[in-house]
Amino acid sequence: MRTIKGPAIFLAQFINDAAPFNSLEAICQWAKGLGFEGVQLPTTDSRFIDLQKAAESKTYADEVKGIVNAAGLQITELSTHLQGQLVAVHPAYDLLFDGFAPEQYRNNPKARTEWAVQQLKYAAKASQNLGLNASVTFSGSLLWPMVYPWPQRPAGLVDTGFKELGNRWRPILDAYDEAGVDLCYEIHPGEDLHDGITYEMFLDEVNNHARACLLYDPSHFVLQCLDYLAFIDHYHERIKMFHVKDAEFNPTGKQGVYGGYQSWVDRAGRFRSLGDGQVDFKAIFSKLTAYDFEGWAVLEWECALKHPEEGAREGAEFIKKHIIPVTDKAFDDFAASGTDEALNRTLLGL
Repeated sequence: MRTIKGPAIFLAQFINDAAPFNSLEAICQWAKGLGFEGVQLPTTDSRFIDLQKAAESKTYADEVKGIVNAAGLQITELSTHLQGQLVAVHPAYDLLFDGFAPEQYRNNPKARTEWAVQQLKYAAKASQNLGLNASVTFSGSLLWPMVYPWPQRPAGLVDTGFKELGNRWRPILDAYDEAGVDLCYEIHPGEDLHDGITYEMFLDEVNNHARACLLYDPSHFVLQCLDYLAFIDHYHERIKMFHVKDAEFNPTGKQGVYGGYQSWVDRAGRFRSLGDGQVDFKAIFSKLTAYDFEGWAVLEWECALKHPEEGAREGAEFIKKHIIPVTDKAFDDFAASGTDEALNRTLLGL
């Protein structure tokens, strides 16, 4: 076993135009001041990392890494959530997701997809140049409008959708394999990969690609009423990344999983700051440690109620308290009688 690394923080929810959240150097100093040891970098804001440049220039990648290291932190992984979303978009969402792409690719789904695929490939090489072994993304979705079958889905529709999804992702996964980097899909509502079954369907289409791994985030499973502890038992060999995020689900006689089109504050299921929700993190950290998880515990702050800076401050301490420093000996070693093969055979009557 090994001790989970952390605490780290995903910076996406904190970046804005005000100091210290508007430059890599300043935000890293802020994060270090709260007690974090690592930062997970989004890749759509060139103030923090120019993804293409990091892919094409090891010198530039070293400069980015140096800024983070100078603050006493490490880069844990790169995030391509927004670009991954654009690898596969159902036409119903074209206008909504256009905002994730540069202006020159909007109103042109084919060009937007090509841009997104190239971004993913840049992230593979950039991760390699930064010395990272994992990266996180979304799968995108061709089928999400069909998730609840009314009217009933035509026969073969899901098979066709997953076959196309696999065709789009296989060349990307090959690029990550060439770079020696695991690509971890965040299992998430709104994506075609939103639970264990859909992940397995995807694996079938990419020939169980070794680089098609998982980011584990229990908050999304709470809102789906999915057993988030059993998920670890099923998929621990594929779990290479971990978002520490809390959530709660409080159904009423008027509202359940679908939320009634309400705002986050008024939904039965909502995200909460660490310790304010229902996730059993003691059990999660225990399971991941027992399964020898070798990655980082990364805070992803999202909360319907609490201020983000307070959530970050509390989150660093929360993760520290839940990381289990692994033992190097068994607790009953004091009673050991030593190793004696002859004695063992005698005890067994041999």
